[in-house]
Amino acid sequence: MNMSVALPRHWQWTRGPLTVVMALLMGTPAVAAGPVEVGIKLPMRARVDLTNRNTLLPAPFVVVSQQGEGRVRGSDVDVRREFERYLNKVLRRESTLKIIDPPNITYSTFDMDMLARDTEFWAELGDRTQADLIVAGSLDFDIQDRSGYRNEEYTNPLNGQIYYRQVLVEQTGFEYDIVVQVYDGSTGELVLTDNFKDFKSFEGEKADPLRGMFENLYALEDRIIGLFAQREVQTSRLLYVD
Repeated sequence: MNMSVALPRHWQWTRGPLTVVMALLMGTPAVAAGPVEVGIKLPMRARVDLTNRNTLLPAPFVVVSQQGEGRVRGSDVDVRREFERYLNKVLRRESTLKIIDPPNITYSTFDMDMLARDTEFWAELGDRTQADLIVAGSLDFDIQDRSGYRNEEYTNPLNGQIYYRQVLVEQTGFEYDIVVQVYDGSTGELVLTDNFKDFKSFEGEKADPLRGMFENLYALEDRIIGLFAQREVQTSRLLYVD
């Protein structure tokens, strides 16, 4: 017994489009039930509380160590000047804070622990410059000779035998150790301190220290700017599909 069902007029398709739609559906892989990992971007607040704080004064950083002078070409680079210029540039670019040009600042001591306890000094500096926040700290830039011998495989062209020989590999390492301190410009209190470290190694005895220093800084940039600016972080989440 043949039975036919009449479809509503708006359900009736011609053979051509129906064939195309069915082909597309059949060619689409089925999604298996279970968790699916998806990448998402999440906003991350600045680590320093910026509520009612609109201005930032970058104070001079103290260079506690700059090792390696004389061993590598260009190792007499002015670490403090280059760092402070870089810091000002990225702060102006990434942060919504107004960056104040620092006046002449003379520290009573170069001991950062003692300076951190001198709330009167930082409060006076904040009042003089009208800075809501003050950033200071210390720099340790170390140029290291990492040259040494290592085993290298060698094939004798005469008999095809494989040997191992020691070859001298010239390498220069650059290590940056940055301590960042953030002070409240009104009270002089230390509101945050953090330590940022990075090491880069380059082939060659005459590697450029300036390049090494900026490679260190580029690696640390997101973490340093994250103190004063909201950032987006890439992460993943699991979605459960029935």
